[in-house]
Amino acid sequence: MPNALTRPDLYEETRLSLEREPKELSPVWLYDERGSRLYEEITRLPGYYLPRAEAEILRSHSAEIARLTEARTLVELGPGNAQNTRLLLDALGTLERFVPVDVSAEMLRETAGAIAAAYPRIAVQEIVGDFQRLGALPGRSPRLIALLGSTIGNLYPEQRADLLASLAGDSLLLGLDLVKDFARLEAAYDDDIGVTEAFARNALTAVNRELDATFDQRLFVYEPRWDAEHEWMDIAFRALEEHAVSVRRLGLELGFETGERLRIEISAKFRRESFEAELEGAGLGAAAWWTDPAGDFAVVLARPEGQVTRREET
Repeated sequence: MPNALTRPDLYEETRLSLEREPKELSPVWLYDERGSRLYEEITRLPGYYLPRAEAEILRSHSAEIARLTEARTLVELGPGNAQNTRLLLDALGTLERFVPVDVSAEMLRETAGAIAAAYPRIAVQEIVGDFQRLGALPGRSPRLIALLGSTIGNLYPEQRADLLASLAGDSLLLGLDLVKDFARLEAAYDDDIGVTEAFARNALTAVNRELDATFDQRLFVYEPRWDAEHEWMDIAFRALEEHAVSVRRLGLELGFETGERLRIEISAKFRRESFEAELEGAGLGAAAWWTDPAGDFAVVLARPEGQVTRREET
């Protein structure tokens, strides 16, 4: 099984991000086995509308996606349990190979096994790794690369630009959470029973375990908030008092001031015009743009600019 993520890479990225202002942890730390299962719980919460809105779009348009792409290979970046992916697999009659890519080896094994059992005609080739560090992807063309669930929103604009440019030779299917009332957004990332907070805190637990760090959960309060300037959810912890944290495996000693934030991830929200400009900057065009009836979420089929012959939308 190929591995596209080395621990030295992750450790160096973590060291650099903790030395930035504001201090950050790579979102990769969220997705160990426990974190992946907590995320699956989040997707079932009433206020977390994203997977349901995306599924509504895919149920309506998967047959059209199959017709437009005629994909032989489907690569999915960050599939989780691949629940919505099954809507594509059901429709893609030309598909020969499914390639799920995820940082959580345990979740990936379960997902790959379940897909292989449910779709015996399709070869399944899983890759454990961070999709931002992928090399050449396997499978015959035409190839469709899916990044669903608005996972692309966890990347900063420059990271999105790099990723889109690196994938610009294939058709892309992208799930995008759209800009909406900030109260709904904040509710989606801070549920009443605390699953989203437990998910975020699991990143601190994972870093303490693997990097011999001393993050004290009692000294940080969970604080997701809407950043109107950047139009993203800023998911972070705020230090309750001045204190120090050691990250012994990285040789770091970190000082936190009272009220200082430690960012765990961002979740950008999108507008059509600005995202199509991002696609164009990467040499891609929006061949189709679909939204759910409420206008909460979009699924975009992007293709190399020279292959875009028509645009469709609902």
